[in-house]
Amino acid sequence: MLFKVAMLLIAAAGWAVAHAQTYPVKPIRLLMPFPPGGSTDMLGRPLAQKLGEQMGQSIVADYRPGAGGNLGIELAAKAPADGYTTTIVSSLISIAPSLYARLNYRQSDFAPVSLVAEMRNVVLVHPSLPAQDFKAFLALVKKSSGKLNYGSGGIGTTTHLTPELMLSLINSKMNHVPYKGSGLALISLVGGEIDVLIMTVAASYTQVKAGKVRALAVMAPERASQLPDVPTVKELGHENFIVRLWYGMLTPAATPTAIIGRLNAEVHKALDSADLRQRLTASGIEPLKSTPQAFADFLRTETVRYAKIIKDAGIQAR
Repeated sequence: MLFKVAMLLIAAAGWAVAHAQTYPVKPIRLLMPFPPGGSTDMLGRPLAQKLGEQMGQSIVADYRPGAGGNLGIELAAKAPADGYTTTIVSSLISIAPSLYARLNYRQSDFAPVSLVAEMRNVVLVHPSLPAQDFKAFLALVKKSSGKLNYGSGGIGTTTHLTPELMLSLINSKMNHVPYKGSGLALISLVGGEIDVLIMTVAASYTQVKAGKVRALAVMAPERASQLPDVPTVKELGHENFIVRLWYGMLTPAATPTAIIGRLNAEVHKALDSADLRQRLTASGIEPLKSTPQAFADFLRTETVRYAKIIKDAGIQAR
């Protein structure tokens, strides 16, 4: 009996290796949980194109927006684990378990392939705010606790949770003004209707360069290539303020390890290519690579971190 089991395992392993050597033999679907035109699209489309060129098969971007991105992620979780369905996810997948009472997927439904990119957040204020640098801004927030207003792209978004983390670390408060999208929040900041907004460099760069909003600090370990003169929170002695809006690739959990390894290698090769890197960085997207295990560890850490932020701030999805 044990001999038969061992032979079956050997046969299965041999099939997986042979399958990985010929993979892919048909187009690969890249599920996109958000609609065209957003940051996921800005990353996913050029990455799919480059991967298709490398792998000799089409990588088809399949847009499945809805339910705050959860619809597309759910479809990816239920797809066959054969390497022909992948998905690009964002920080949302770390936030959702603590924000929503019911989800139709679990993180354990997926096998991480690699971190792919990040978009660095920047602390923005209206030019009328009497704070010329980040140190003065923190002092003002503490002094005016509960009087300043910060905007966000909606409850439970990173534009909401990032300020809440900062406020918890300095033991202060601001009033939250949620909008239906961070773009609308930026318009309100330009108009002086809110005082503060933390959002991606990519989305705010034009307004910063035009002087319509003031950038005080990038919430990342490294400076943003689009705003090289703006210091990071790490440089300013606040490393615990770092919050990445990150993106990664997942496949269904039972996808063969050899295929995950192939996808990981192809993603890294694509991100190392000069043309793709230039295209991404020009859009404010910073390429980011990892092993599957490192991505899995990072995902767990991020999920715990966001759970604490959500619990401490008493945030509930509406």
